[in-house]
Amino acid sequence: MATPIIPESIRVHLGSPRSSAENVTVSFPDYIKNVASSEIYSTWPEEAIRANVLAQVSFALNRIYTEWYPSMGYDFDITNNTNFDQKFIKGRNIYENISRIVDDLFNDYIRKEGTVNPFFAQYCNGTTVTCDGLSQWGTVPLAEDGLSAFEILENYYGNDIELVVNAPVADNLPSYPGTPLAEGSLDENVRRMQLYLNRISANYPSIPKISVINGLFDENTENAVKAFQRIFNLDTDGIIGKATWYRIVYIYSAVTRLAELTGEGIGYENLPKRFEGDLSEGDSGGQVVTLQYFLNLISFFNSQIPGVDVDGIYGAGTKNSVAAFQRFANLPQTGAVDKITWDNLYGAYKGTVDYLEERQLIETVNTQPYPGVVLRRGDTGPSVLAFKTYLNYIASYFFGLPSLATTPVFDTRTQNAVRQFQQIFSLPATGQVNESTWNTIADVYRVLREGQQRLKGQYPGYEIS
Repeated sequence: MATPIIPESIRVHLGSPRSSAENVTVSFPDYIKNVASSEIYSTWPEEAIRANVLAQVSFALNRIYTEWYPSMGYDFDITNNTNFDQKFIKGRNIYENISRIVDDLFNDYIRKEGTVNPFFAQYCNGTTVTCDGLSQWGTVPLAEDGLSAFEILENYYGNDIELVVNAPVADNLPSYPGTPLAEGSLDENVRRMQLYLNRISANYPSIPKISVINGLFDENTENAVKAFQRIFNLDTDGIIGKATWYRIVYIYSAVTRLAELTGEGIGYENLPKRFEGDLSEGDSGGQVVTLQYFLNLISFFNSQIPGVDVDGIYGAGTKNSVAAFQRFANLPQTGAVDKITWDNLYGAYKGTVDYLEERQLIETVNTQPYPGVVLRRGDTGPSVLAFKTYLNYIASYFFGLPSLATTPVFDTRTQNAVRQFQQIFSLPATGQVNESTWNTIADVYRVLREGQQRLKGQYPGYEIS
């Protein structure tokens, strides 16, 4: 996979992604200076400012590296809508000390250990809006207590991050190689697509695994491409042209959470369960995120319901999935969501969650019993490693859960993952692992592990990677 570069410029859309708004192109350092001057205060301690700038650089680079917006057909790299991205005010004044700090940091970014991609450094102001990422106002007392910028970032993002410094600066060129990839092609671009398709197949198991990742576009690669194209309503020609390339890039980014779920700044803890109005193709926002989450959870246990991208946009894929659910539930197949469809969806979602919480288990999958003490941030030991292992397996099926480093350390990222799990399964969101949380994690892990055998028996050919 290509090593990230710092782009010379960035294209900013002055509005929400789907709005008819102006695009402006500015140098990348000037973009970060504008964002920092718009998001934080120049009077804050320098280490707090530096921590925020590094988060802003990493956030923007992740959008660029994953080609998040171009992969959906947009002609820009990022928006200035804070429901989706970072605040940017065209023509605003830049604070002198922030300008100096950005000049020093614009080609530094954070990433998770063992990865190459810039970390999607989610953050919020920490006062009117809170989140599981960095609290902008929260960086101030940490800096006043003597923490360095990197230590502040570790406090919020975990101790498995690292700082990349002095990354190269180059033109921000599209990743698509310019010519289609087809059987017989041999280069690094093919290898990249093979890696992406294999990762996507973990969430879409009807895509066959490519057994050898060697950059050669062989028959196995073509079969995987065709399966991908069928799922995502592309021309099933087995060729990776521009449309297929960017759809693969987009789905890969979604399933690996390189660009984590933001919807309109809504996390799973805020997902509304009540019906809030009709939904149909073209809608977007938090209610669509909830709908897509329901559909994905249901689809795992019902092969008649196709999974969807949890992106907050009611597109053709969501419409098709809704129609499939309506067909399954003997409702009018409109592809739109009215109150009757919503209530049936929520009932199916709740029934699935209830199923996961039941202990009708097969004895072949064993988990450790509750250790007898509440586990919380700062704890270490084999019990911490055990439940983190269970959570990592669960996270491969639930987009709302982050992956965790396989270490026996209960760090901030682990605390956030536990809290997200608790919110999904209607447990008190304490971020601590008591007996109820431990047993639910263990139960869900066992059910998902056993689900491979259950689903494979129920639906011939179904296999979970």
